[in-house]
Amino acid sequence: MLLLHGLFGAAHHWHDIARRLAPRGEIVTADLRNHGRSPHMPHMDYAAMADDVLALLDARGIERASIVGHSMGGKVAMAMALRAPDRVSRLAVVDIAPVAYPDRYGELIRAAQALDLRTLRSRAQADARLAAHIAQPALRAMLLQNLRPDPQGVWCWRIGWAGILASLQALCGFPNDLAGAHGGMPALFVKGGVSDHVDGAGEQAILAHFPQAQIVSLAGAGHWVQAEQPDALARLLAGFLFEAAALA
Repeated sequence: MLLLHGLFGAAHHWHDIARRLAPRGEIVTADLRNHGRSPHMPHMDYAAMADDVLALLDARGIERASIVGHSMGGKVAMAMALRAPDRVSRLAVVDIAPVAYPDRYGELIRAAQALDLRTLRSRAQADARLAAHIAQPALRAMLLQNLRPDPQGVWCWRIGWAGILASLQALCGFPNDLAGAHGGMPALFVKGGVSDHVDGAGEQAILAHFPQAQIVSLAGAGHWVQAEQPDALARLLAGFLFEAAALA
């Protein structure tokens, strides 16, 4: 099973869920391009990231895998399932639909880019400076996980802000060339009960692309389902990926 993180995230955001699922099978977590330890690239769209992940599977000798993705990672997972359905045995997507969303992040990215790292002394100081532009403490905390000191103690971003900002329109959307594509594999879509990311139109788009999809809402969860409802999400994923597979 391959787990894919969302925008501004990294592979470690899935580690708690991976730990819970690991006794049931092989788990792979990956940093998508411009995130975590992966290379910073000037361009990223869903076709490119799907190709990256397929190359990862090839490198590890994995012919088919169950793919799980949150938010941006969920769109990568859907693009993989529609472009290379023979490589995806099961698909699980967390709080995202195959539709275009408004740009919620351009201002946030520019604020992070404008942070003067030369005068920065601590992550707490960076948090205080970003607070003028990013009101939500939880969102700032997630972003600041990408800020690390180098061996000389100079703070630096390990996230490729320039490539993300240049690709933001593509990341907010979904590939036009997949408009009529269908995936016949079993699919589970989990939405946060208090999130606005999957509405009625989003559910229609999900079922248009993935006719076998189950859509489940987790009460009380917002967009960051794996952080807010890890137990419930792990149970849903285990039931879908393992118990259902055993019965197939």
